[in-house]
Amino acid sequence: MADWRDRGDAVALDAIDWLPPVQPSKVIALWKNFHALAAKQQQTVPAEPLYALRAPSSLSAHRQPVLKPASYDGAVFYEGELALVVGRTMRTVEPAAVRDHLFGCTIANDVTAMELITRDPSFAQWSRAKSFDTFGVLGPWIDTEFDWAGASVHTRVNGRERQHYPLADMIFEPTELLSRLSHDMTLEPGDVVLCGTSVGSLPMRPGSEIEVEIDGLGVLANRYD
Repeated sequence: MADWRDRGDAVALDAIDWLPPVQPSKVIALWKNFHALAAKQQQTVPAEPLYALRAPSSLSAHRQPVLKPASYDGAVFYEGELALVVGRTMRTVEPAAVRDHLFGCTIANDVTAMELITRDPSFAQWSRAKSFDTFGVLGPWIDTEFDWAGASVHTRVNGRERQHYPLADMIFEPTELLSRLSHDMTLEPGDVVLCGTSVGSLPMRPGSEIEVEIDGLGVLANRYD
């Protein structure tokens, strides 16, 4: 990550034009990384991380609209998640050394065009389903000291809680997850890993207000248009 220095300036939050807090070379999105979701879907617990790559051009920010794609008419799902931001180049890093390479954590709404994934039975379109413009919502900020142990994710739709799950239920917790991914590919500074979601992910209606809150990390809010 680039060097930075706090100048001590203060700006009112309502005066900020929010941007994604990082510009990654790649975004890795986990699938079926929570025991509760695997149990609900009556699926086996994966032996290794299952993931797709999301286009960096899909990223959007806190308070920015999530836009319905012009080329897709099916259901669009919200997925509240913890996101990890890499701080130092990772290549075959063992779990004990992962925290030395982790810059920090942020919040994600891993928006997905769910019906598109199986539209063509010969090829699962995971990357396309997650790579429409504005579908990769990150923010509001990166917390370099966040401790995920004991924290839970809460996703609210128009003020009603739809997801409430503990991060401790992860099948591959962050240090093991980043280590395993670094054995698959080189992770560069700024790369983002979405840790996956649990039960409660549902389609959004246009006009819905979505809030993803992680205890001690903050609230990420967007409107689906």
